Amino acid sequence: MFTIFTVLKNVSVNHQPVAGPEIVVTNAAGKPNGLLTDLVHDLINDALLFVNLAEMDSAEQLIERLHQHTPLPDDVLDEYGKILDEACYGLNFAPQKDQIEIIMHR
Repeated sequence: MFTIFTVLKNVSVNHQPVAGPEIVVTNAAGKPNGLLTDLVHDLINDALLFVNLAEMDSAEQLIERLHQHTPLPDDVLDEYGKILDEACYGLNFAPQKDQIEIIMHR
């Protein structure tokens, strides 16, 4: 089973890591989850500036590296860890919207 971490690590657009605005978290019917989408955007736009995701083997290693190299508070890093470990049940590519939808069962 894929997780948000494996999606962020392995999916690229034009051979570049995905950018925050390209990702939307949805349910199986395609309804966006704004709260989780915002959390993933924060993770991509803020935390991943400090680490190279390609060098990370797990979400736990990524969070540990962020603990060491960022001023982010523990509660924020805990939330990032939770979202990174969430199961991803599929991807939907929506080129007309310039989006990649991460499908979660929530």
